[in-house]
Amino acid sequence: MSIRDERKQQSRQALLEAALTLSTSGRSFSTISLREVAREAGLVPTAFYRHFQDMDELGNDLVDQVSISLHHLLRSLREGYTVKAGSKTRLSIERFFTAVDQSARHWLFLIGERWGGSSVVRDAIAREIHFFVDDLAEDLKKLPAFEHVGATQDLQIMSSILINMSFSWAMTWLNLPEKNNPATLAEQREQLIQNTTKQAQLMFRGISNWNSEAGDKS
Repeated sequence: MSIRDERKQQSRQALLEAALTLSTSGRSFSTISLREVAREAGLVPTAFYRHFQDMDELGNDLVDQVSISLHHLLRSLREGYTVKAGSKTRLSIERFFTAVDQSARHWLFLIGERWGGSSVVRDAIAREIHFFVDDLAEDLKKLPAFEHVGATQDLQIMSSILINMSFSWAMTWLNLPEKNNPATLAEQREQLIQNTTKQAQLMFRGISNWNSEAGDKS
């Protein structure tokens, strides 16, 4: 890559980072202007058009970039999606929350904009969540603990529940009051880990006893 291409890539990334910063600091993406993004990135407004046609294109690309990191996170969480005896669900949940802290802005962006004011960003997020669900369903199909499920539609439904629960867990974790003293915050986090672990265990217990044919008849 030439120096010119490298600088162009850096400018593009600066615009994406600027939009992410602005939209996770109490603002909705739909209320952020092109000029604000350029100013936050340290660029003149005209430089914006060298990388993006408009804010919609930037928003769509930002969703793509954010989703890549969360895709890896959700894939690592799948290691805990088993119902084998001795499976360490709590350990998987702890790792999940640690990873949420490490990519907090990405979670805040997707959670905040999933039903936000920009239809382009909403549609892009819905598309990515659909990919998350499809990928998880494919992974679950390969696990011995899910062989009895059989029906692809049932696996899709289970995957959708797990993905949506992951978003809910992340949102609750990130919204724990930072103004609490360290001891109180640690106590609240421990309680959330315990509750989340129990939710996951109950969910997996239900899956382990699921009968697709019986479900169709009920």
